[in-house]
Amino acid sequence: MSRVAKKPIQLAKGVELANDGNQLTVKGPKGCLSTAAPVGVSVSVENGVVSVSAGSPERIAMAGTLRALLANMSTGVSEGYARKLELVGVGYRASVAGRDLNLSLGFSHPVVFNAPDGITIETPTQTEIFVKGADKQLVGQVAAKIRAFRPPEPYKGKGVRYSGEKIIMKEAKKA
Repeated sequence: MSRVAKKPIQLAKGVELANDGNQLTVKGPKGCLSTAAPVGVSVSVENGVVSVSAGSPERIAMAGTLRALLANMSTGVSEGYARKLELVGVGYRASVAGRDLNLSLGFSHPVVFNAPDGITIETPTQTEIFVKGADKQLVGQVAAKIRAFRPPEPYKGKGVRYSGEKIIMKEAKKA
């Protein structure tokens, strides 16, 4: 069986998993997430420990995937996930107004990004953006969409980048 699927998930305090046939729901202090259970994979909960098992050898990969999804959901509803973005460039600014993120990225117009449900966006400074939420996939997707408005360019390094992201700089063309 999959090595990932063999590893049990220890649910944090205040987190509970409900198995409703083909729907798995994880509830915790930061929200509620659900996913569909694949056919041929069984989930059992005993004393706050979740174990995933495959019914047949063909379903081993799905058991590992489901175990990883459940572990991410458990962490998300108990602690949450966050991505930090940085704006690099003269005049590049970010501000939050309600659920809208207003970006000045050197275009002739301001860029307005509306945060989806389940995501909170914070700007502690004008050049930092924090994307927070319980769903790991959604937090990463929103951060990627914000970064896509002005990805870092390789000559000066200007643009929106993830915190800690290394940009490989190119040398300018020589005459």
